[in-house]
Order: sequence, then structure tokens, then C-alpha cells
Amino acid sequence: MKHVLLPTDFSENAYNAIRYAMHFFKEDMATFYLLNTFTPISYHTGYLIENPTPYGMEDVAMLNSKREIKRTVERIKNEFVNPKHEFVQLSAFNTLIGEIKEVIETYTIDLVIMGTKGATGAKEVFIGTHTMYTIKKAKCPVIAVPSGFNFEKPKDILFPTDYHVSTNNKYLSFLKRICDTHICRLHILNAYYGVPLNNKQNEVKDFLDEYFKDIAHVFHMAEGVDVLEAVEDFQKKYKINLLVMIHNKHSFFENLLFKPVINQIAYHTNIPFLVIPSEERIQ
Repeated sequence: MKHVLLPTDFSENAYNAIRYAMHFFKEDMATFYLLNTFTPISYHTGYLIENPTPYGMEDVAMLNSKREIKRTVERIKNEFVNPKHEFVQLSAFNTLIGEIKEVIETYTIDLVIMGTKGATGAKEVFIGTHTMYTIKKAKCPVIAVPSGFNFEKPKDILFPTDYHVSTNNKYLSFLKRICDTHICRLHILNAYYGVPLNNKQNEVKDFLDEYFKDIAHVFHMAEGVDVLEAVEDFQKKYKINLLVMIHNKHSFFENLLFKPVINQIAYHTNIPFLVIPSEERIQ
């Protein structure tokens, strides 16, 4: 059984990510942990005004959080009737990232699925702050679902890599399982700068070829462009339903992810993307 964490602030953006999760795991036995966190700055002031009580602010906020989570679960069950799915409701007086880390450890979470905010104004925001730090801190995979994205079965998955990948990464099996379950084609993309792959990189490439031998997979090379350009160009040529990255330390993704705004880059997330922690991050 899968254990999937679904953080929510009760927005439509968050519910859209929940909806994606229900479709994604439609055929799986799964327990979904709906999590809402609150801190003093996030109190529902309207609720406090309408419901004067002798409780402290933290108590009122907890009641409000539990009430809204219950409503969200009822909404899910009305929209998706699936006896394979179970729901656990979690409310916590804590920061979101802090509580996510605790929940992942306490409930042995396999995957986090959460929504991302879209572009704002003329600036392309790669992902929302909460999602960014979840990816940075979580020791399990995270799927970020763009705001307003309607579920598509992941028939074609794009996996950009520099082949600096640990062959012992336990979450490679999760990627393989996605491909098996959804009958996907995996596109493995490498950006080529004129420097040939070294022996170790070739070994990793051969490993991936063998590892995904029972999965339809194709190796691609993009010449003379950086990784972001390669990904964008690839998406123009092929219909991609899911982007997969391994979050290596000091990788291009590390450099990209923790810049709040990407200047002069036309690329922004328009499909869900799965971020897998590297072996060193898992440890």
C-alpha cells in the first residue's frame, strides 16, 4: 500500500493537486494523509470574529483546520468513489515544512504531491516557495502539480540527466513502477556540450538501459544547449505528461531551484514534475 502525503491550505490550487493524486493512484491501494498546518500569521480571522469562544487562538485555529480537512475529505469521496483509498486527517500547529518532515518520518510516506503557483506578471516563477523547500528538505519523492493542470495519464515521461546518478537510488524503482502502471514511454535526455561522457557516466547510461529494459525507453541527446533549453525544445517536439528530475547536490537543478525567479528564461512548469532525492540526500 502506498502512503501519500497531500499538504493543503484549502485553496483550489491545493485541491487540484489532490485531484491529480486521486487519478494518479486510481488503480492502487493507497492511504492519503491530508495535512494542514497553521501558525499565528495564518489564523482565519473571519472565523474568529464569527465564532467568539473562550478557547485560545491556537485551539480555534485547530478546530477550524480540522473542520476544513473533514470537508475536503468529504469532497474527495463525493468526486472519487474508490474503495482502494483511505484517508487520514492531520492538523498541526507548526510550519508546513517542519510538519512535512515529521509526517514523512512518522507515517513512512512514499510520496508528497502538492500544487505549485503559476507565473506572476512578467516574471516566470519556477515553483512556489513551499514546494521549493519541500523538495529541498523531503527525503522522499515530490510531485509538483501546476495550478489548473488537468490530469493526463503519464504516457510520455521526460527524464533529463547528466548521468551522475547513483545506481543504488531506491526511488528509481518508483519511476519504473510508474512506467509499468501507466504503460509509459521514458525519454532519457542528456545535454551535450562537446565533452564526451566519462567512463562512470557511460556505466550509468548502460545501467539505465538495462534497468528499464522492460520499459519502452529512448535515449536523446541535445547538442549546444543548456539543460533548460533542451527540456523546453523537447517539449515543443513531443507531448510530455510528466517531467522527472533527480535532485543531486550542486546539479543544474539545485542551482535553478533555489533562485526565486528565473530571469530571461521562457521556460516554466506547465506539466507535473516528479523530483527524486539523490542517494546522498536520502542518507
